[in-house]
Amino acid sequence: MAKSNGLLIVGMVLFIVYMIQYVLGWQWAWLYELQSDENYKRWSGFALGLFILWQWTLTLVRVSKRMRKHSQKFTAIHKYVGVISPVLFYFHAMEFGYGYLALLSYIFFINMVLGTINLDVIKSSKDWIFQGWMITHVALSILITFISVFHVGVVFYYK
Repeated sequence: MAKSNGLLIVGMVLFIVYMIQYVLGWQWAWLYELQSDENYKRWSGFALGLFILWQWTLTLVRVSKRMRKHSQKFTAIHKYVGVISPVLFYFHAMEFGYGYLALLSYIFFINMVLGTINLDVIKSSKDWIFQGWMITHVALSILITFISVFHVGVVFYYK
């Protein structure tokens, strides 16, 4: 319980800080300058892509009979990594962008908040809540993955 509350607090604080800096237009000049460099954007995007791929390992562990015994350990890691995702996103982009990038950003943060307010925090044993939460979280994750792959294609096609 204490871990869940700690993760909830860390995740929500990082999300709120990201939103405050975005709404108020606060920026670290050195990072903003770095983000205008194509090489930096590609490498930080690569790191963000690795984060997204890493988060999918939980699914692989859960569906693999051999790996299923590690499910709880991977779930804990999945949660820890998920709550720090606003920091990873911030180092890649301080802004949401436009068009499909804005959509990607919104879905990314909605899913991050949904993951932070997970079933350990909700504490409900009702199946429909579990199923609804899981279906939504996984569906948003799939959407994030597809839009991210599209984004990578656009970045490398036009540069």
